Amino acid sequence: MKKTFRIGGVHPHDNKISAEAAIEIFPAIETAYVSMAQHLGAPATPVVAVGDHVKVGQVIAEPAGFISGFVHSPVSGTVKSIGPRADIAGNLVPHVEITVEGDEWMEDIDRSDTVVKDIPFTPEEIIEKVKKAGVVGLGGASFPTHVKLAPPKDKKAECVILNGTECEPYLTSDDRIMRERPREILIGGAIMMKALGVTRGYVGIEENKPAAIASMTEAAREFPQIEVVVLKKRYPQGGEKQLIDAVIRRQVPSGALPIDTGAVVQNVGTSLAVYEAVQKNKPLIDNVITVTGGCLPVQHNYKVRIGTPMSKILEVAGGVPEKAAKVISGGPMMGRAIANLDAATVKANGAILVLTEAETRRKPESNCIRCAKCASACPMGLEPWLLNKLSRAGGRFDELEKERVFDCIECGCCSFTCPAQIPLVDMIRISKAEVMKIMRSRPKK
Repeated sequence: MKKTFRIGGVHPHDNKISAEAAIEIFPAIETAYVSMAQHLGAPATPVVAVGDHVKVGQVIAEPAGFISGFVHSPVSGTVKSIGPRADIAGNLVPHVEITVEGDEWMEDIDRSDTVVKDIPFTPEEIIEKVKKAGVVGLGGASFPTHVKLAPPKDKKAECVILNGTECEPYLTSDDRIMRERPREILIGGAIMMKALGVTRGYVGIEENKPAAIASMTEAAREFPQIEVVVLKKRYPQGGEKQLIDAVIRRQVPSGALPIDTGAVVQNVGTSLAVYEAVQKNKPLIDNVITVTGGCLPVQHNYKVRIGTPMSKILEVAGGVPEKAAKVISGGPMMGRAIANLDAATVKANGAILVLTEAETRRKPESNCIRCAKCASACPMGLEPWLLNKLSRAGGRFDELEKERVFDCIECGCCSFTCPAQIPLVDMIRISKAEVMKIMRSRPKK
């Protein structure tokens, strides 16, 4: 019997129209714009200067704190400028601009296709290699992976769960890497298991990816300690807390972390990046990005160097159709509208979704009819109608905290299911940010 999580969830049409598009190597670019905010936490600090020549894979920025990460050059060439540049939301973020000259790589990077299975490194060496490679979570949050592989001493890891659910509609980059590079993903999982000192691993894949399931299951014959778990199709099963519940039947308590259940969850793309970092000395300088949308004549899954302007990706993909009304980074449920198409890709970019006006137009909002569909759909067991009411009342932060607004994962299930077309997640997101700010400002006990 296929597994799934136990609370809430919805079933949007998956629209995996790019699933049969094999991964293509994106063409060389003329200029790379490398953000220093490639990860959750403090932006990295540049260690290069204007005029410096850099190679592919060379460190160009170092971590600026415990929750931070190394950033490497995705291209070879000359540093043209260092300064603020607009990201996808239009916010100014420090970038290193590099004029591309050839494709000269750091000498210690193994660029061969040979798959290396043996793991001769200690847990400490693995964590250090992952850190130095700038690997972050590629499921969306961009949390530095080396930090996740070194949980606090009072937290005990019992298993690693590789997240291959890709439950967000339209996205297919994880599907493609599971089809095309299953052994490397599983070796990456085994590497993380060794780093954490655990002997059990799982790969959660939703049932709408039969080719990926077959590919990963076949490859897993070499890895008896790793089990491929087929899951029912259900959104937002890719959320860490929902995936843990689905795979090992443990629920993360309110306000707690996934490690409190004994599970460490990593995206399959992150696992591939860990493999490349540890076995190939290759830092995280590229990722697979789905370029999709019903209005696009051709669907793509591109392997793209970070720092590539999104406008360039769309140009190579055939351009933005006239009937396109919105371009989104990510999927339609949790993605963000791109306000600046000249923004460059970062490590965790997984998709560029092009939608028409008919696909994005919101219907007029009406009054709540007290149907409780939002509460039934909430995967965190919250009451979105009440959180929305408190949010609109303004200043009722104590009540919002009492109602656990901080547990909201902003998945959009409530808005998706609301017959009154109330933008519940929008209001809740704003209030959650304020409540979290208040909670962080309190003196630690």
